[in-house]
Amino acid sequence: MKASIRALGGLALLGVAVLAQAEVSVIVNPGATKAPSQSEVANIFLGKDKSMKGVDLKDWTPTKESFYSAVTNKNESQLKSYWSGLIFTGKGQAMASVADDAAVVAKVAAEADAIGYVDSAAVNDSVKVLFTLP
Repeated sequence: MKASIRALGGLALLGVAVLAQAEVSVIVNPGATKAPSQSEVANIFLGKDKSMKGVDLKDWTPTKESFYSAVTNKNESQLKSYWSGLIFTGKGQAMASVADDAAVVAKVAAEADAIGYVDSAAVNDSVKVLFTLP
């Protein structure tokens, strides 16, 4: 009996963890002339493609982690190391970073060539969703 109650409790916690993980939307300005693929988005956020201006979250959040893990296959330490190497060698500059999802939406809405990622709950009519990551 105790084992089955513990198992049910574990399943409930697993369900809460899944529900707590929100979807991430990759967004662009509604007037954007380019709709990049997921691999092109990875190249933009890795500084390899300069066709659009990436707008990054300043702090490492669950949204940022989900985005970089899904799109670039990099975690926080790998990404920091990658960018440190680009900046040190003069081959790249860090992209614009903002404090939160609302600031990403505002910057992307204001700049025709900007692209960003936010928790899907933060999306509004001022931006266009390219694709959503689970």
